[in-house]
Amino acid sequence: MQTNFQERKKRETAMRKAGRLPPGQVLTEKFPVLHYGAIPQFDKSKWNFRVWGEVEGPLNLSWESFSKLPREKVVFDLHCVTRWSKFDTCWEGVRFNTLIEMGLIALKPDAKFILQHAENIYSSNLPIELVRSDTFLLATHYNGHPLTPERGFPLRGLVGAIPGNKEFKDVYLWKGAKWLNGLEILSVDQKGFWEQSGYHNRGDIWKEERLAE
Repeated sequence: MQTNFQERKKRETAMRKAGRLPPGQVLTEKFPVLHYGAIPQFDKSKWNFRVWGEVEGPLNLSWESFSKLPREKVVFDLHCVTRWSKFDTCWEGVRFNTLIEMGLIALKPDAKFILQHAENIYSSNLPIELVRSDTFLLATHYNGHPLTPERGFPLRGLVGAIPGNKEFKDVYLWKGAKWLNGLEILSVDQKGFWEQSGYHNRGDIWKEERLAE
């Protein structure tokens, strides 16, 4: 047990020196499960994924259609507002830009923000430039397997830090919604579930933007 603790602290120190562990965070080898409300039931025949708002036309995809979209693999460092960080996690899913490149959606000029809508009345907001960056994924798989129900099956909006990439802003894990079923494209920002409850609207991990100013 002591050896495991020492090894974890050694890796934690290495990650901090490498600039990958934000202030106020500690490394975990586990993957804690945190969410609001009960795990929803999935009905493939009723599930659909919607995109609407500041787009030229709304998108509505069944699970069968969404499952056929091209997926990419990505490695993320994850940082939770509860102060744990997990490194080098492997995910697979659909890029938001893929929906645009395939002609499934076309953004209007006023498209500036996105509000993720999920089961259990959950929602979370992000600027559209972050959603279109490498740090956001419509995730369907973790570690080579479909998401488990507690991880957000069948779909979650995932935000993570790309190791070594400082081009885009990194935000806390709550800014991605489990059990995602829609994206509302907005011209003005609209706070999500936790943001309305006092969490910071931006959630920048490097500035420790945990609670509202």
